[in-house]
Amino acid sequence: MEWVVAVVALVLAVPVAMYVGQDRLLFHPQSVPENARAQIEQSFPGAASVFIQARDGTRLHAWHLKGSPLVVYFGGNGEDVSWMLRRVAQQAPGAGWLLVDYRGYGSSDGSPSEARLVADALLWYDRVARQHKTIHLFGRSLGSGVAVQLAAERQVAGLILVAPFDSLVEVGKRIYPFLPVNWMLKHRFDSVALAPKMKVPLLCIVASHDDIVPPEHAKRLYDAWGGPKRWVGLEGAGHNTTDSALNYWPSIQRFLTEKPI
Repeated sequence: MEWVVAVVALVLAVPVAMYVGQDRLLFHPQSVPENARAQIEQSFPGAASVFIQARDGTRLHAWHLKGSPLVVYFGGNGEDVSWMLRRVAQQAPGAGWLLVDYRGYGSSDGSPSEARLVADALLWYDRVARQHKTIHLFGRSLGSGVAVQLAAERQVAGLILVAPFDSLVEVGKRIYPFLPVNWMLKHRFDSVALAPKMKVPLLCIVASHDDIVPPEHAKRLYDAWGGPKRWVGLEGAGHNTTDSALNYWPSIQRFLTEKPI
């Protein structure tokens, strides 16, 4: 009897522990101290720190590079987006960029959640839309879920998704097949549910050897997309090596400069 009780306790304890700790599993904030932020700003004379206040009073930060069209960038779950400053200056000259620090990331205060990240994304869009008529969204990995929800609520010229997924529920089921993920997951980022009604042009960039978000998750999202779309496969690339693929940045440049798909 004691053995049965112990097994039952263990079976219940694992899902409870995963539920309680899921925020730490999903979000990996990379904070940037104020002195480091100032040094980054000095290193890139064309880059400016932009701060806004969320509706709950949280101070939010993003990096801004002037240019046109404007690309609003949402990074991965463990990404300090300041690394993109040098990359976009070299690889996408002429375009403007807003590199968004999620709550708790970079120089933004607060703690992340799906609802907060999406609400903040809408706030950033409404801020920059006053000065920019043409806005593209760029979401990498986790950021793809933020970008899709923003595109569903606001008018954008195009959507670039790198290593995207259909939903975090489906990704979670693959990683934790022994858990009732559909019941447990608070942050669902269900992009595929929005996809059929989306009319914005999509550039979907997928690494062939992505072992974190396998290509089949991107394919489900891509197949469900209701608007014009283009698939770019990065042969030999992994989840964190997309930028080094030969056709990565040229595909993005073409998407930003060509007429709509």
